[in-house]
Amino acid sequence: MVIDMTIFLVIVIVSAILAIIYINNYNDLQYLKTKIESAENVIDDSLREKYDVILKINTVIKKELRGKKDYLKDINDLKDAKISNFDFDRRLIEYQSTINELIADHKKLDNNKTLLDHLYEIKSIDERLVSGKTFYNKNTTESNQLIRKFPSNIIAKLLHFKVRPYFDGKDMQDDDIEDFKL
Repeated sequence: MVIDMTIFLVIVIVSAILAIIYINNYNDLQYLKTKIESAENVIDDSLREKYDVILKINTVIKKELRGKKDYLKDINDLKDAKISNFDFDRRLIEYQSTINELIADHKKLDNNKTLLDHLYEIKSIDERLVSGKTFYNKNTTESNQLIRKFPSNIIAKLLHFKVRPYFDGKDMQDDDIEDFKL
């Protein structure tokens, strides 16, 4: 009877320890998932806002340069393109670079108050984007570490958590070296 009670007590204690480990790791994974999703929302909202401002800038440029040429070609199609936020961000950066070149080449753009206001908006949005990307990558690192180390890797597997890529779009686990090019 004493042996049965001892075995029962050991089983209860081991089960309780396993339950605590499971709950603790589950909560850590969920907490990081929530933080990552929050960062994704900030990035997504900022990218949409930046896109809208670049559209406004495009209108100002066309008006100021008398519509001679469409400098930001395909910008209207970008919103409907099925691309990742990372690729969307890259395209917006390309458009932003084109805008900066246009301003350098055309002095009358440099004096346009509306254009300068929009450029200030983009600067503010870019600051939020950098913060959002940094926050996303930091929490992705923590999440990936939990997913890879024992015993949280077992819980992550049970709950179908996967290693997430960083916002830069680079996958360190594949053989594709092209994703390291800018």
